[in-house]
Amino acid sequence: MAKQQRGEVTVDRLLTAALEVYATSGRPGFTVTAVTEAGGVSLGSLYHHFGSFDGLAAALYTRCTEQLFDEMIAALHRARTARTGVRALIVAHLRFTEEHPDAALFLHTSAHSGYLAAHADEIRTAKAAKLAVISEWMAPRVLAGEIAPVPVPILEVLVMGPVTEAARILPDRIWRSLRPD
Repeated sequence: MAKQQRGEVTVDRLLTAALEVYATSGRPGFTVTAVTEAGGVSLGSLYHHFGSFDGLAAALYTRCTEQLFDEMIAALHRARTARTGVRALIVAHLRFTEEHPDAALFLHTSAHSGYLAAHADEIRTAKAAKLAVISEWMAPRVLAGEIAPVPVPILEVLVMGPVTEAARILPDRIWRSLRPD
């Protein structure tokens, strides 16, 4: 195996191990030692490929974000109308959360963590490229008056927010609707 291929395998192993560690141990167990042991990779390899543990976390966040957006964009491109497109975005997001619970957990619980702050610009750039595709799909529909014009940051909140809010709000609201009076 060529050196570059070994490097790609190591990167994948570290990212996969990091996601598994986060999913099983949560934020408190998400440590350099836990990830390197789970991945069977040296501390030097982690630093060589990611620069720091924060770099690893940012790369994992970017990987999960890109997977989510790729699924949402694929669903969007199958839609024929503005309404079905917006619904497709939300349904794809909800489906991703269901089918990839570890990635969704990492995305939704680490988004405002301290270990991503040092790489905020890189993360923002990766998201911007994906949001641009969604904006491009919406642009002719906005011009046709089928979708209200909204700035991209608001678009992100509207598309990404429902799942985050649903997990926070829905359990209590459902309980209130089911509890006896």
